[in-house]
Amino acid sequence: MIYERPSLTQYITARLVTISIFVTIIYSLTITAVPIEYQTNWFHIGLFILSLLLILFSVHIGAKKVKRELKIVENYLSGVNNFSNPEAQFFTYEFEQINRKLIQILKKVKRNNSKKRKYTAKIKLKNRQRSDMLSAIAHEFRNPISSIMGYAQTINDDDDIPPTLRKKFLTKIYNNGEKVEELLSRLLLWNKFESGEQRLHISRFNIQPLISDIASNLEDRYKNRVVLVDKRSLIIKADRALIEIVIKNLIENGLKYSKDEVKVKIDRNKISIIDRGVGISPENIDKVTKKFFRTEEHSWDNSMGLGLAIVKQILKLHNSSLHIKSQEHNGSTFFFSI
Repeated sequence: MIYERPSLTQYITARLVTISIFVTIIYSLTITAVPIEYQTNWFHIGLFILSLLLILFSVHIGAKKVKRELKIVENYLSGVNNFSNPEAQFFTYEFEQINRKLIQILKKVKRNNSKKRKYTAKIKLKNRQRSDMLSAIAHEFRNPISSIMGYAQTINDDDDIPPTLRKKFLTKIYNNGEKVEELLSRLLLWNKFESGEQRLHISRFNIQPLISDIASNLEDRYKNRVVLVDKRSLIIKADRALIEIVIKNLIENGLKYSKDEVKVKIDRNKISIIDRGVGISPENIDKVTKKFFRTEEHSWDNSMGLGLAIVKQILKLHNSSLHIKSQEHNGSTFFFSI
């Protein structure tokens, strides 16, 4: 059986009626019990004062109850009590309703504050990431731009520079310009991933010739280096341009971090890029695919720590993932299925 609390009006009315009946009974019993010769004016005044005292005492008790319930409300507002306090018993319907509404409002405020804190933390994280990105950009662009300016100034200041040296400097300027272009391309591509704008353009093609072309171009860039590619064909359905970025980044990684040949194996639907370079320490294997992260042994690289992060995002778009096996000083194997 659920106890239904009275309204404040019902409570006051019931209390006044109870007091009136009680005072009337006391008055009647007193009049009946006291002989009429003792019922003087002072006697009746005393009974009247006693009745007032009883009424005031009853009002005092009611006021204390109201004060107690207002204190509960005050504790809710000040955060002293938990919202679901089982000891919070209210004697009138109005206070019970105020209590329920107040709990609903405070819980909503608490949820909003929690969302606000999460949003603030997210904004701080974004600002910190933006600051890290700007620092990475400033650091990585400084070297190629300084080289371009240095070689260009040398050519500009010396009119008698030998043609062979001039050509060498112009080649250096061109190569550093390519580095700047590559850095900008990585930034633009990563921005598309961050904003969710990158879309797949699926086609069906043989990945083996694509890998061979990439390997040949990188061998021209990295002189006296060899990339061995399996001759096995593999027809896949994927975004050709994005898969080209994946293969290029992984092979170039192997060329940068090793002095020996780099192998590309095609086994059914699995592509593996194997090098015999410096390797990756166990504590860093799970970190190398995070943006802006570079290990101490790879700190000289000019990829802004986005190379493997981009590879991971591209493979994720293809419902695949990048796997890494590595041992320090014994090389690494990067592989994925598609």
